[in-house]
Amino acid sequence: MRAGTSPSRRSSTRRASTRRSSTTRGGIAALGASVALLLGACAGGLDPAATGLGGADVDEPAATSQPAPAGTAPAASGTALAALETLPVKGRAPKTGYSRDQFGPAWADVDHNGCDTRNDILARDLRRTVTDPDTHDCIVLSGVLADPYTGRTIDFRRGQTTSTAVQIDHVVALSDAWQKGAQQLDGDVRRRLANDPLNLLAADGPTNAGKGDGDAATWLPPSKAFRCQYVARQVAVKQAYALWVTQAEHDAVEKVLARCPEEPLPSGGQAPRDDASGDDAGTDDAAEDRAPFANCTEARAAGAAPVHRGDPGYSSKLDRDGDGVGCQ
Repeated sequence: MRAGTSPSRRSSTRRASTRRSSTTRGGIAALGASVALLLGACAGGLDPAATGLGGADVDEPAATSQPAPAGTAPAASGTALAALETLPVKGRAPKTGYSRDQFGPAWADVDHNGCDTRNDILARDLRRTVTDPDTHDCIVLSGVLADPYTGRTIDFRRGQTTSTAVQIDHVVALSDAWQKGAQQLDGDVRRRLANDPLNLLAADGPTNAGKGDGDAATWLPPSKAFRCQYVARQVAVKQAYALWVTQAEHDAVEKVLARCPEEPLPSGGQAPRDDASGDDAGTDDAAEDRAPFANCTEARAAGAAPVHRGDPGYSSKLDRDGDGVGCQ
């Protein structure tokens, strides 16, 4: 006869089975509560991390869905920063068809004061100037420039080997203007743009040559103290002549102006010399009508070399390096 299981052992087995069953039911219940809590958190918009159940993978979507920080206050009216936001942002158009001649004769006397634009700007920007009385004091022979681009002081003296020390920079380069709307302008408007005092600054020659036709995205003055004024002037010119900026240019200008948000927008170009008579009194009509010299030999024979842009007899073919001075 097989011995039966003792009552005490059967009781022990039943208790162990009861504990296992209880533990299983408790685990299932806890898991169900956790799932319910997590689903409730997601459905109710709660932060799952607050439940103690979420990790980095749960937090990440919530973080990226947060609204962007509020933007800065609008730029004050009359500032270059405010004007920048009015400029269209477009891609650069092809340079096809560009030439300096598209902007009219270099350094024309657009204000009819009897002096060419180049010498007008020298007279405006240089100090302690000496002019040639035989040209009705139009041609600047010497002077001192506080160069805005480098911060250096430059002694200017007109001459074959010295004139290039100071050049007249188109703040918005004509090639850049052509690719950003100027090719759509009337020829007379382009001529005004090329001779507008707002778009012209006397500057260190080598530094200006290094700028080329760069915009603010590719070139800024070495002198950081002048950068706010420089880009503000570019914005003013582009606004005045309905030109646009590229995205990279816009961002570069905005970055500069962020350090000087109150920088005012320069006003329209004023004639650097007064024309009190309102006519062309003082203009040498014979000199104005002179045809360009055929070559430098002819210019030297006439005692006119070196010939500068705006001087009677000047032409680009005499100026091989394009620095504004021919027959050097």
